[in-house]
Amino acid sequence: MMSILNRLQPIFRDIFDDETLILKRETSAVDIEDWDSLAQVNIVVACESEFGVKFSLSDFSSIKNVGDFVDLIEKKIN
Repeated sequence: MMSILNRLQPIFRDIFDDETLILKRETSAVDIEDWDSLAQVNIVVACESEFGVKFSLSDFSSIKNVGDFVDLIEKKIN
C-alpha cells in the first residue's frame, strides 16, 4: 500500500505545477513559494477526494507541516 506521503506527492505537484517538488514530512508553506490560502484550500479539497475523508477548520489548527497533515489524514482514515 502506498504511503500517505507518496499519495500526497502528485497532488502537491499538480497544485503547485512543479514536477520536481519532493515532499518531506518537514515541508511547510515556508518552503513552497506559491503555498498561500488558495493553494491550501485546493490541497484540502484534493486530499478529501483522494483519501475519502472530510476535514473541519479545527483539524488545521495544529498543522505546521506536511508531516502533521499526513498524521491527520492517517487519523481520519483509521
